[in-house]
Amino acid sequence: MFRPPFFDRRDAGQALARSLTRYAFRPDVIVLALPRGGVPVGYEVAQALRAPVDALLVRKLGVPGHEELAMGAIASGGVRVLNQPLIEQIGINNDTIEQVTAREREVLQARELTYRGNRPPPTVRDRCAILIDDGLATGATMLAAVDAVQQQHPRCVVVAAPVAPPDMHDRLANRADDVVFVMTPHDFAGVGQWYENFEPTSDQQVRELLARAAPAVGQADPKASPTRR
Repeated sequence: MFRPPFFDRRDAGQALARSLTRYAFRPDVIVLALPRGGVPVGYEVAQALRAPVDALLVRKLGVPGHEELAMGAIASGGVRVLNQPLIEQIGINNDTIEQVTAREREVLQARELTYRGNRPPPTVRDRCAILIDDGLATGATMLAAVDAVQQQHPRCVVVAAPVAPPDMHDRLANRADDVVFVMTPHDFAGVGQWYENFEPTSDQQVRELLARAAPAVGQADPKASPTRR
């Protein structure tokens, strides 16, 4: 009988942390977790690495009528990234882009208020940002997150997840400085199959984890030299 390798997201986060030990105790590292499911995983990674953790909210900007096709993305901190080649190919006008952006920004701002309250978005400039989710299937949201973070001039961008399809590493390797997965099974059919407990993460759980970690956010000096290990 098949038994999933991860009991829950906490267990998966601890396993992922063991694959990220080279980033431990570095004052420039910040863990950015994608809500909701990525937050419990990211929290465990941050605890193990002794790094601050915060949520990175990302909303894809879908092409009207073909929302699964992303013409860009917005993220925490007022960042917007546009896929100009696709926009020009399809012929999307500026009014449409602004309308979609405004609608998605309302959703993002509401979720930021829910998760972060009055705390400002994390500072990414000159830091090594580790982007974490509980697993990658299509990778679309993570790709949007990488593009958004790159706009904020980080020192480096690392993508990390407990499980992903075998081809996901190559898809992300030319966009991020490092890609780390615990597992890349060939019989991948979905993220949930690799967890014994894959119950949805609630907004309350996200708030509690971020509040517990909040005192550490922003305390590290991003310009300090990384500790050599």
